[in-house]
Amino acid sequence: MKFEQYSVIKKQALAACGQELTLLQDPKQLNPVILAYIGDAVFSLYVRMRLLPTSAQVRVLHNLGAQMVSAVMQAKAMDILTEELTPEEATIARRGRNTKSTVPKSASVREYRQGTAWEALVGWLFLSEQEERLGDFLDKSFAVIQKAMQDKKNK
Repeated sequence: MKFEQYSVIKKQALAACGQELTLLQDPKQLNPVILAYIGDAVFSLYVRMRLLPTSAQVRVLHNLGAQMVSAVMQAKAMDILTEELTPEEATIARRGRNTKSTVPKSASVREYRQGTAWEALVGWLFLSEQEERLGDFLDKSFAVIQKAMQDKKNK
């Protein structure tokens, strides 16, 4: 995207922020990258809230949180929890996994795609207001990630 296009889109988005908040009619129709963007924010807050009672040191909280919300760890959670997905959830995850985006050096292509699938599913569950299912999925994911980090530390 050219800088001029970006500037126009950014200006339009900023203007839209001043309008009344409208809820999305069908989150399933959103671009998977948008779902992943929301899913990342939801999980980041979830992890921070779970870590808050564990330490009074912000640096420790930040480092643990950054590891937990990484694509590598989200991919581990997705690998284990895939079998528990409903057909509709599997479709959302597949759309997220197939989204084309630039892969960072911190993860393999497979880990990044799987992490994006996981984030898209979390974003969709949040936006479709499936609070109980979202809470269950986040709790299970957190447990998988916590175990993976402990196993890695013990090696």
